[in-house]
Amino acid sequence: MAVYTEVSLGQAQALSTQLQLGTVQSLQPIGSGIENTNYFLSTDAGDWVLTLFERLSAEQLPFYLQLMQHLARHGLPVPEPHADGSGALCHQVAGKPAAVVNRLPGAPVDAPDVHHADQVGATLARMHKAVADFAPYQPNLRGLAWWQATAPAVRPHLGADSAALLDDELAYQLHLAASPTYAQLPHGAVHADLFRDNALFEGLPGRERLCGVFDFYFAGVDSFAFDLGVAINDWCIDDDSGHLDETRANALIAGYRAEREPTGVEWRTLPAMRRAAALRFWLSRLADWHAPRDAALLTPKDPRHFERVLRDCVANPWHPGA
Repeated sequence: MAVYTEVSLGQAQALSTQLQLGTVQSLQPIGSGIENTNYFLSTDAGDWVLTLFERLSAEQLPFYLQLMQHLARHGLPVPEPHADGSGALCHQVAGKPAAVVNRLPGAPVDAPDVHHADQVGATLARMHKAVADFAPYQPNLRGLAWWQATAPAVRPHLGADSAALLDDELAYQLHLAASPTYAQLPHGAVHADLFRDNALFEGLPGRERLCGVFDFYFAGVDSFAFDLGVAINDWCIDDDSGHLDETRANALIAGYRAEREPTGVEWRTLPAMRRAAALRFWLSRLADWHAPRDAALLTPKDPRHFERVLRDCVANPWHPGA
């Protein structure tokens, strides 16, 4: 959530009127994140999040917005997009495609513990179950094809050891993706970015309750095991070293299994999917770091963190319960 496009109060009020959301009381830019322009929008009818999409087209957006609507209506703690009078979920503000979703309560946690990880695992499993009857399809736009396209652009910025790691891991993932094992992995619409800054908790310290999962704009159809690897690589990682915290990882897996039991092939490929997830976010952070976009509020994230995570995934493959 960065701010690339400035939105005036008048533009916000025009949209609010169109959506019958009432009189705008405040419009506050959100500075976290990197991909889209986001504002907290408050009206006399409630509190919302306004998102202007800087890269996604209006033709791509229905998948994301319909997925959020689908999950919210299946009882998941997901923000539901607000439709206009014709039922359209995608709107336009300042010449950009836009959406308005209800603002969820709670706040992110910076230092998750086992009770956070357990709830994240359970919610992720519920989302994987809920998409069984979700028909729209869009591939993960930050999947293998994107990795192959991005790697040559960032490779010149790497030292010899890092470049070798990138080459080796991309070759490994290409081989895995072409294998019969990969073809057996259950797939569906996944969040693909369930980091700690995309989840909200509320309650007393040590007893917080997960009350929101948001930012579905990297979602796509991919393997559930990849989505699980993404979550483990953020919620269960020592931030300084990149090493896995097995206590938190086992708690996340326990929460997941309480709602959905992974298949045998998912268990076997989880170490490889953690590597895939680490590669994906290493590449995206390298791209953002070395080719940043102009934004009023934007702080690119250090790509070296996910290089450390990837190295740890390769050196120390982890299986739940091992």
